[in-house]
Amino acid sequence: MSEFVENVDSLESKIGKLLKKYEDLKQKHTAMEIEMTRIREENINLAQKLESTNLNNQNLKAANAMLGSTEFKTETKLKLNSLIREIDQCIVQLSE
Repeated sequence: MSEFVENVDSLESKIGKLLKKYEDLKQKHTAMEIEMTRIREENINLAQKLESTNLNNQNLKAANAMLGSTEFKTETKLKLNSLIREIDQCIVQLSE
């Protein structure tokens, strides 16, 4: 009979340890979900900043080319030619 009691005590002890481990893992999981949400938001913010910076960089390149810099002159000419073609297409559509 004492062997049975020992087995029950052992099982109770193991179940208690498993429950404690489960609760610890549950808390870690919740903390990791919160951290993941924070990192996702930070990632979105950084992507927006990068997009804004890239746009600002393009604008600065165009302004630099317009001020006489030869480094981006070809790129700016191509963009201007593209815009002129679009305007010409709009004029053709309006005159029809």
